Amino acid sequence: MTEDPTGQDERRKSPRFPVKAPVTVFIGDLALPAYTRNVSERGVYFYVSPAESELIPRNFEFLLELPPEVTISNWCSIRCQGRLVRKDEAMGGAPGIAAEILQYSILREAAPNV
Repeated sequence: MTEDPTGQDERRKSPRFPVKAPVTVFIGDLALPAYTRNVSERGVYFYVSPAESELIPRNFEFLLELPPEVTISNWCSIRCQGRLVRKDEAMGGAPGIAAEILQYSILREAAPNV
């Protein structure tokens, strides 16, 4: 366990990278737009609209578009299988979704979708 800047114990096993990147969440035939607050090798935290947050099931797929600042290369598309960890209430905006990454595959270098 490490200590974070606020003095609290940090229990996460992977460092988080604060990055705002586009995400597309796939629920059946729906493709829901979202954007990240942070990512790690094991998970992602992203924001969606209040109505769409209710549609996200326990297990779902999403496409993450990582920028060069994270990949240290080019934009990159990553298809992920995720598991919902928690939903946070909207604080003056979009609700937050924390998801564990169960599997992923790197699809291609991508042009930004922003």
